[in-house]
Amino acid sequence: MHQSKQAHAKSLATSREHIPVAVYPTSTSASQAVAAEIAALIRERASRGQRAVLGLATGSTPKGVYEALVALHKSGLSFRNVVTFNLDEYWPMDDQSLQSYRRFMREYLFDHVDIDPANIHVPDGSVPRERVAEFCDSYERAIREAGGIDLQILGIGRTGHIGFNEPGSGRESRTRLITLDKVTRMDAASDFFGEWNVPKKAITMGVGTILEARQVVLLAFGEHKAPIVRRAVEGDVTSTVAASFLQNHPNARFVLDPAAAADLTRYKTPWLLGSIEDFGLRWDQNMSKRAVIWLARTLNKPITKLVDEDFNEHGLQDLLAARGSAYDLNIEVFRGMQRTITGWPGGKPPGEGGSASDPFPKRVVVFSPHPDDDVISMGGTFIRLCDQGHDVHVAYQTSGNIAVFDDDALRHVDFVREFAQAFPQLGREFTQKLEDNIESFLARKTPGTPDTPELQKIKSLIRRSEARAGARFSGVKPENIHFLDLPFYETGCVRKKPIGPEDVRITAELLDKVRPHQIYAAGDLSDPHGTHRVCLSCIIEAFKSLSHQEWTQHCVLWLYRGAWQEWAPEEIEMAVPLAPDEVKRKRLAIFKHESQKDSALFPGPSDTREFWQRAEERNRGTAELYDALGLAEYQAIEGFVRWKGSTV
Repeated sequence: MHQSKQAHAKSLATSREHIPVAVYPTSTSASQAVAAEIAALIRERASRGQRAVLGLATGSTPKGVYEALVALHKSGLSFRNVVTFNLDEYWPMDDQSLQSYRRFMREYLFDHVDIDPANIHVPDGSVPRERVAEFCDSYERAIREAGGIDLQILGIGRTGHIGFNEPGSGRESRTRLITLDKVTRMDAASDFFGEWNVPKKAITMGVGTILEARQVVLLAFGEHKAPIVRRAVEGDVTSTVAASFLQNHPNARFVLDPAAAADLTRYKTPWLLGSIEDFGLRWDQNMSKRAVIWLARTLNKPITKLVDEDFNEHGLQDLLAARGSAYDLNIEVFRGMQRTITGWPGGKPPGEGGSASDPFPKRVVVFSPHPDDDVISMGGTFIRLCDQGHDVHVAYQTSGNIAVFDDDALRHVDFVREFAQAFPQLGREFTQKLEDNIESFLARKTPGTPDTPELQKIKSLIRRSEARAGARFSGVKPENIHFLDLPFYETGCVRKKPIGPEDVRITAELLDKVRPHQIYAAGDLSDPHGTHRVCLSCIIEAFKSLSHQEWTQHCVLWLYRGAWQEWAPEEIEMAVPLAPDEVKRKRLAIFKHESQKDSALFPGPSDTREFWQRAEERNRGTAELYDALGLAEYQAIEGFVRWKGSTV
């Protein structure tokens, strides 16, 4: 974009955005840019014989920054002149616990650089209750004695909290003990193996403490952060969204990836700010489709009932000028959406309307990150592919063992014991090992303690038997059910390893063995546990490693969304409608996952519905939306987007 146009676009955006916002192509590039800025600060201060004082955050968001800083250290960046102050810590919390933020910082940064341990400051989660206020005062004093924070890194919670400053935190608040919001505790449930294990309190820097930093950079990645980012950036300054106080900071900014920025006006509805050309955009088919669907939803009208006046009165005059009349646009968008609807996700047989050049039946691989994502997210399509005669394989990428309650494991141990007694030829030694290794461990297990290898195996087998039952019910041949047990997942903890060559090799071997015409994979990058994102990366890396093979040139990768949300109607490229009986069959397939029924160990953020209820309501909602836009009425619809080769 021309420089003058860039300036104009920036001024248009800032009419809605009350704080500077930088959007990078990926979370990786954003993290590297922030790390480079920190490195420049450290070097500049070192050149003058001064210390650089950094305010640090924890959680999944800043991990990329710390990884980049460690890489810069290996290339020569010294941390000997760096002083750090972390934002917060759970209370009570032992600093050796898996969930300790001090431990997090050691694992991701401090143990890999040459920082002086005396220069590291993290709130003490083990301080006795009667000394908490004294400790908080001393933490504030230590920040002042260090000369104040030069650059503060922040994330943002779904309640808009920065640090642990929950809704209601005042502008002048200082470091203190705070009671955590229910949403925050539910978001942390996976780290603690259940919400009931999450501490109810935390020590956090106050909003006032954060705002005294000379520079503040808030990072947010992923579409699940988009709604709260919009409120913090474009909304009023309010104590209900603590991050909104940053609007009044003289040197604060948000650093986002496109998914986190998606709800900002300049990305979601740029036509409301003026000419979209000022943002380097044009009224192509995709942008026109977005605008028409937005207008129809805004006015609660079917697409074909929109008229020229509707466009003119809602900031879309330029669209009509560029693309023609409302009638022409309506027909184009309506027919485009109509073409996405298909009852034959694998294509029709040649004798029933299919092309002779299009293979039928097709070889299909459905990848499921956890052992139940296949039936929860695309169960109707999964069943239909089997019913229509395709050679369907399902690949369960991880064991899902950490998502099984201890009580369920004990129930299965009881069954094995009774089974062994009923068949004494198995021997007493077998049942004695179960009692020694499993029951004795569970009797002394504390919240957050990783399971023993034996218990992990039992929980893996529980998830495996459920997945096999769900796949068989859906119509998959037993020999087409694959359990990959990717190594990155098998840590016994919520925190996983990055994907490695072995994960990619296992995935590539399966793909090369099946040589599918279609692949289905979870494209739900808002998965709160991060597993979906990693699993998709693994599939794409494996697929790329096989790109020299001829079959890959004709293979299509379809992305489905997980339990957390659906694709927007303007994004959906294949919509598979489900009849009432198919919805029921999908529900029964989900029911095969008994360990996740009624109450799942990791249900996801602030959602008390069971997985089958979420799936049905989401699929019904998509169908109702298609109906409201004027398309055919169905009981439910599952949506898919075709992967086009972009990086994850």
